[in-house]
Amino acid sequence: MILIDGKKVSQTVREEIKKEISEISEQGKHVGLAVIIIGDDPASQVYVRNKINACNETGILSRRYAFPANVSETEIIELIETLNNDNDINGILVQLPLPKHLNKERILSAIDPKKDVDGFSAEQSGKTFLGEEALSGCTPEGIITLLKAYNIKIEGLNAVVIGRSNIVGKPAAILLLKENATVTVCHTRTKDIKLYTKNADLIIVAVGKPKFLTKDMVKDGVIVIDAGINRTEEGKLCGDVDFENVSKKCSYITPVPGGVGPMTVTMLMYNTLKAFKNA
Repeated sequence: MILIDGKKVSQTVREEIKKEISEISEQGKHVGLAVIIIGDDPASQVYVRNKINACNETGILSRRYAFPANVSETEIIELIETLNNDNDINGILVQLPLPKHLNKERILSAIDPKKDVDGFSAEQSGKTFLGEEALSGCTPEGIITLLKAYNIKIEGLNAVVIGRSNIVGKPAAILLLKENATVTVCHTRTKDIKLYTKNADLIIVAVGKPKFLTKDMVKDGVIVIDAGINRTEEGKLCGDVDFENVSKKCSYITPVPGGVGPMTVTMLMYNTLKAFKNA
């Protein structure tokens, strides 16, 4: 069993980004990312801090805009429109989840698709779907980058994606198709998921349920990518895979933490750089 080290791969990708951004800086230009955070959700605070740290590490200019939970939707949309027209900003990110009174779709769709570094907009999702050059979702793009870093040939693999969210499941399935895998998407309404997972060469799990994928659901030699992040009752981080037991049957597996997580933040830097180049 080979443990897929997301931290190591992420570091390699960040070094490449840093080098490119350094060359851009020498031309008197810079790459900029605006991060908007609303309210004081502890997990969101950690994620935003990680993103700002990654910006500092790679040389991306970051601006953090923090608002109280009771901020009006109008105020957020006005800020986004200002940032859309700001040539110093190449990427705009609104940290989710949002307080209940704010309309997520309305706020996210206010972001100029060319600056949508999360890859959530209809335009970027559509380009991903059509197989065109796009700012694809950071987590799915990170998963593909991880597989390629370990020279895992995706073409021809029987791949099962568990989860159909717009953030991970659906775009991951599309990107696997682009790499010529045969893809099955399973979800909460799938009858007998084991029927599909037992035959899978590659399984990506993104359901948000601790230890959902168990040893009896996989065949020997399977590749498992765990995109879940949960907390146990003891407060420990764990993924959607019963790592201890499933790993015994795997050829490759990602740990949680230290697998997909670091790649998500790194691909955000990658997309911000890409948005700069596209502009």
